[in-house]
Amino acid sequence: MAVTNVTTFEQFFRAVAGLDVDKADLKRYHEFVNHKVRDLLVRAEATAKSNLRDIVEPHDLPITKGLQESIQIFENLDEEIRLLSVLDKLTARPPLALEYSTETETRLPVAAGGLSVALARAFKIIEPDLKNPQGEHWERVIRLFNLLL
Repeated sequence: MAVTNVTTFEQFFRAVAGLDVDKADLKRYHEFVNHKVRDLLVRAEATAKSNLRDIVEPHDLPITKGLQESIQIFENLDEEIRLLSVLDKLTARPPLALEYSTETETRLPVAAGGLSVALARAFKIIEPDLKNPQGEHWERVIRLFNLLL
């Protein structure tokens, strides 16, 4: 990951939740986001198939009310931090049995941004005074997200 991207992610986590992250955290973060985006796409594919369509549309993505609110926070924050273009490059688009529309593909980095906001804030819910997440914190937060998403 380029140094400018690392700095952007550091600014993002500091702005959203007052967290200081390092390169090891960013590796965990990248794996987390891509895993959760894949989970969203798998569910979206199932929805498209159940509706007898051969393409995944944005409304197939299982975006909950909470995730939508996190997406809105991300979009507002992104105006000053400019993370969306970085997420666009880093967010995997895994192959599925169905293709996904251009609109769906465009929406994935925004969904990743919402997941990022939710992730950062989840650390503070689990441990309100946390400043620098450690491996144990990541494990707890990831287990929580795996339970819910």
